[in-house]
Amino acid sequence: MTPQREEAERFLRLARRDEAAFRALLATPSVDFSVACFHAQQAVEKALKAIMFLHRLEFQRTHDLEELAGRLMDAGVVIPLENEELRRLTPYAVEFRYDDEPMPLVTPEQAVSYTSRILGWADNILANFP
Repeated sequence: MTPQREEAERFLRLARRDEAAFRALLATPSVDFSVACFHAQQAVEKALKAIMFLHRLEFQRTHDLEELAGRLMDAGVVIPLENEELRRLTPYAVEFRYDDEPMPLVTPEQAVSYTSRILGWADNILANFP
């Protein structure tokens, strides 16, 4: 197994952990939605980075999902989320963690859809990557 594949698998495990935290927090009525959505954003970010490791793509430390997806798309990798969807989820990584009245950019249903689609996509790529 290559170091790139090992790192991709590790990041996908971390993405699954964030997805589980997101779903658990989403189901907890006393938890603010933006706190749960932080983990949705993190799951998507780590899944994108996992595939970047497989393709040996370098990236700077960033939470910008559009930037990460753009690097993948430049390498010919098709992403299952639109830029607008990524743009709506990105602020939950930083900006909304420090704001006590965040503007809802996504619905719970959308956040569930985004994480499910991106993690399924990453699982599929990892399973079929040479």
